[in-house]
Amino acid sequence: MKFRAALGFFTRLPVGSAPLPPTFQGVIVWLPAIGLIVGLLAALAVALATLLLPAQLGGVIGCLVWVFITGGLHLDGVADCGDGLLVEAPPERRLEIMKDSRLGTFGGAALFFVLALKATALCTLAASFDGSWSGLLTLAGACCMAGALARSMVFGKVYNARWSIERTCRDHAMRVDTETLKAASAKLKALLPQVQAETDSGSLRGLEGAGAAIYFDVFDRLILNHKDVFSFTGRSRRPPLDPCNALLSFAYSLLANDCAAALEAVGLDSYVGFLHTDRPGRQSLAADLMEELRPCFADRFVLSAVNLGRFSAKDFEAQENGAVYLSENARKTFLQGWQEKKREEIRHPYLEEKLSWGMVPYAQALLLARYLRGDLDDYPPFLWK
Repeated sequence: MKFRAALGFFTRLPVGSAPLPPTFQGVIVWLPAIGLIVGLLAALAVALATLLLPAQLGGVIGCLVWVFITGGLHLDGVADCGDGLLVEAPPERRLEIMKDSRLGTFGGAALFFVLALKATALCTLAASFDGSWSGLLTLAGACCMAGALARSMVFGKVYNARWSIERTCRDHAMRVDTETLKAASAKLKALLPQVQAETDSGSLRGLEGAGAAIYFDVFDRLILNHKDVFSFTGRSRRPPLDPCNALLSFAYSLLANDCAAALEAVGLDSYVGFLHTDRPGRQSLAADLMEELRPCFADRFVLSAVNLGRFSAKDFEAQENGAVYLSENARKTFLQGWQEKKREEIRHPYLEEKLSWGMVPYAQALLLARYLRGDLDDYPPFLWK
């Protein structure tokens, strides 16, 4: 009954009516199965169309079938956001526009580009179909795998962000505002079931953004010393605008390089991602893999370096455009500490074996490769405590 209610709510398949619980209790557990059904039907449509038509038309037909099956679920929200967020108006007026059921120019443009991106992605997949049932299964698996991988990676990031806050509360309870930090931890904990129930990559990116906003809102409270230099008011990048963001950006670039090297070592293309969209020159899969390691590896390293006084105001150089970067000597100090951090040993939560922090990206890349090749039923994110 709950499965039929979920299928009837999230699709337009003729399964009959079933009562939908007001709190969705017992329904969300069926969301992966619903995603599998939608993915299989879309893949079947693409495969059959590709047997008779060029791959480009097969991808467009697959997109049309997806819209028909789901009833264009969430596309109305895309149009409302396009109309409200892209217009130059005060926030109150933007909310009024988003509530208006009529479709505007920006909303139409947003719908066009979203559907065009989906159709292009399906065209790319359709070009890989070889006309056999094995190709169809590969196509169906690719449609469903991206959401599952993105969900695991976002879950790991939110989980580790929460435990980074919890560790500070545990280790420095007398020096921090535990009430505020515990409240942020509770919000992140509440996000975890939502992440587990979601399969759409766009929605997962939204949940990731919500978790990052909660985490960075209290990040300044995790800094215990030298607040006059390393006060954190918000994340800024390209370029970083203060010393704390300069340290974070440098740490993230090093972590991204380590993840890219680990992926290449296990035979995966670091430029083809599941959570981050592909762009020319962007190592999207490395960016995916590093998400779960940001809070527990890069952020904790920066917090330790700041709280231990390894850097001071003289270690940073301000540019004319407001950018703040580490000096050459400070980068050497940072890299030396980074290498020392990578030599520290921990116990891997999934493998249950001791290994150094520097081997964690390789271990996760290896687990990812095993999942993609069918050796694991699911990708286990790195869950740190």
